[in-house]
Amino acid sequence: FTSTGHMHFSLNGMYQKGDVILGGLFEVHYFTVFPELSFTSEPQQLYCEGFGFQQAQTMAFAVDEINRNPDLLPNIKLGYQLYDNCLKLGVSFRAAMSLASGTQEEFPLDESCSGSPPVLGIVGDPGSTHSIKDDNTIGNVLLLFQNPTLSEKHHYATCSCLSDRGKYPSFFRTIPSDSFQVRAMIQILRRLGWTWVGLVFSDDDYGFHAARSFHSSLAESGGCVAYSQVLPKDNRPTELQRIVGEIKSSSARVVVVFSNEAYLLPLVDEVVVQNVKGLQWIASEAWSSSSVFHTPRLMPYLGGTLGITIRRGEIPGLRDFLLSIRPDDQPDNNHGNNMVRQFWEAVFGCRLEPPAGWVEAGGDVCTGQEDLRDVETSYGDVSELRPEYNVYKAVYALAHALHDLLQCVPGRGPFSGNRCASLQRLEHWQLVHYLERVNFTTGFGDRVSFDDNGDALAIYDIMNWAWLQDGSVQVENVGVIDESAPAGQELTLDEDRIFWNFESKKPPRSVCSESCPPGTRVARKKGEPVCCFDCISCAEGEVSNTTDSAECSRCPEDFWSSPERDLCIPKGVEFLSYQESLGISLMTASLLGALICAVVLGIFTRYRNTPVVKANNSELSFLLLLSLKLCFLCSLLFIGRPRLWTCQLRHAAFGISFVLCVSCILVKTMVVLAVFRTSKPGGNASLKWFGAGQQRGTVLVLTSFQAAICTAWLVSASPTPHKNMRYHIDKIVYECVVGSVAGFGALLGYIGILAFLSFLLAFLARNLPDNFNEAKFITFSMLIFCAVWISFVPAYISSPGKYADAVEIFAILASSFGLLVALFGPKCYIILLRPERNTKKALMGRPTTKR
Repeated sequence: FTSTGHMHFSLNGMYQKGDVILGGLFEVHYFTVFPELSFTSEPQQLYCEGFGFQQAQTMAFAVDEINRNPDLLPNIKLGYQLYDNCLKLGVSFRAAMSLASGTQEEFPLDESCSGSPPVLGIVGDPGSTHSIKDDNTIGNVLLLFQNPTLSEKHHYATCSCLSDRGKYPSFFRTIPSDSFQVRAMIQILRRLGWTWVGLVFSDDDYGFHAARSFHSSLAESGGCVAYSQVLPKDNRPTELQRIVGEIKSSSARVVVVFSNEAYLLPLVDEVVVQNVKGLQWIASEAWSSSSVFHTPRLMPYLGGTLGITIRRGEIPGLRDFLLSIRPDDQPDNNHGNNMVRQFWEAVFGCRLEPPAGWVEAGGDVCTGQEDLRDVETSYGDVSELRPEYNVYKAVYALAHALHDLLQCVPGRGPFSGNRCASLQRLEHWQLVHYLERVNFTTGFGDRVSFDDNGDALAIYDIMNWAWLQDGSVQVENVGVIDESAPAGQELTLDEDRIFWNFESKKPPRSVCSESCPPGTRVARKKGEPVCCFDCISCAEGEVSNTTDSAECSRCPEDFWSSPERDLCIPKGVEFLSYQESLGISLMTASLLGALICAVVLGIFTRYRNTPVVKANNSELSFLLLLSLKLCFLCSLLFIGRPRLWTCQLRHAAFGISFVLCVSCILVKTMVVLAVFRTSKPGGNASLKWFGAGQQRGTVLVLTSFQAAICTAWLVSASPTPHKNMRYHIDKIVYECVVGSVAGFGALLGYIGILAFLSFLLAFLARNLPDNFNEAKFITFSMLIFCAVWISFVPAYISSPGKYADAVEIFAILASSFGLLVALFGPKCYIILLRPERNTKKALMGRPTTKR
């Protein structure tokens, strides 16, 4: 009882004197046994069972190491006051009250009877819920005491809610916030291509805040939560069956769990009952390193689990420190400094101060000289220092903050008036100021500093539960996530070392809809998550060259989509080519016509002195053959890719060549009429005024008009090459646009006028009495010529692209062959096959008239 008559509530603790005291709250005992409250007798003290002493001893080691370091806090000795929270909120509440209020009744007064110095900082309670500012939580108690020596320092509270500086201005932590843990999980999911995942979380602050952060972060990364289930606190079988049924029926093959083992174990038992295999479990740091699941019964279901764990560290000298403690080394053996004694008795199964009847009952008595190296416990195992490493960093962070505070030069301080803080009158916000600026590197190579929310730099190990052939479990480190790494390099994952608990030995596929390949776009399904979609092929002329493209992009004007719709390829080019069969045929016909003209010209040259050649001006015949040859050859300009010079030259050459040809025919017809008139009385005068010179002049003048038309056309609106995309959506038709329709019309119209005059005159002279009347052949040739070109106009207008050029070439060749055969065929027949008719008498003789 205290002096007030109330029962004293004893705490298990550990104490060391010092100039500055650091407080600590740890899970030393795992279970609490409450006394019977029958109200018929005085209740006994509650007591705790189970033992996990390593974290508390790590803080003691860190304080001892700092005190031996001459460069950190010189002339200052650190002390500590550590309490066991027994993993119960009530016990933690009492311990926090004791540390925050400075009423540590469990510890003795010093020689001056002044008591212990105030606690400047607390390396604190490991649970999130214990730390949150609520009416029933420790955080509320600690914030009520505006003690100038108070500064919280929790090492195992991960809830992102504790990052609120408005609510928790003096809260810092060396373990990363759950928001960092969530980001780490999202990076793993993205790396392995898992966008469709299930979410299970515990019914507490840790689970709810982590689940909410996971939902939003996964959505931002393009993933979806297939289902979201809360683990019941009371482990109701019906609720667990429903949750496992949901997991079993879902198409999601990846399950992310934010929970501790106490909440999760009943669910895993139900998974075994329903035999739900083929799942990839992703573990939060709260259960990723828990050995309670590493049993032959559970590993067929949980093997291959990937988990986020606290960064493992190395603390040189810690093992020797842990194994060197003795119960006699403690300054006092009362309840307030009894943790080492309780640990010693629990390890060796003996009693240091045996109660009455203990020895008689066969109990052992501890000597205090037993060797911890002789017993097999996890206490001395320092191979997996994770929460202990955070305790170590927390103590050093407080030490560095105090060191910086004490190094302040008077008059150059960070506070108003350039004042420095005083250790004797230190206010809590002043120590917070220095904690916010802590920046140091541990011996393990990890940098420790805090952001604006009091969170440390996040770094995690990625663990994998490998199920070995002998049935044992090996937890392997397969990667690291370091938030301080350069952007894009935070995740390091060795996929080849990961054990996959599937027959394929490969990571599973966990997507609602398979990715849309290039050439398609994503079409969202109405009323379903964004991860569930259909893949729609891009339309013609549109492409997508990435996976899961939201939309298809249209190809540039000169390009078209490939058959797979994943690439813009140059559009096919269409023009009358020398390589295609149509172009080859027309070119052959053109060259054949030019060759025939050359042969006929050779024949006429060979027989130039014969009457058939000399009749009706042989000079005009030679000129006509030359113009016909040009007509055949000008058709070659219409074949091949249109260029500026070919577009300009083709119609000019065509127009002038045909005008030259038709002019020669017109003059020939006029000569026929003039010769007929000479046979009449007084007819010599007409032939005199239309001699050879006048004939050549007439041809030249008529051709000059066409040359003038072509020149004016080329100067005013020259034909140019053009990419026509109206005919085909996937092809570019190269063609020559006429430039000026009037110019093209004038060129064709002038040829038509000359052809009509030739036809009219030849028609009038067709029945002139002569054994070889050339006017008949001219009439026939002009009839063919006019028929061809009259039909050309509608055919040319209605023909697309290269076929318009083919129609024009066909018209040129047809009319040229018609003139060549009609005008020179009969003459060549007489010269080569009927030489007896190639005489002047035969040509001048009158045909016999039958009566």
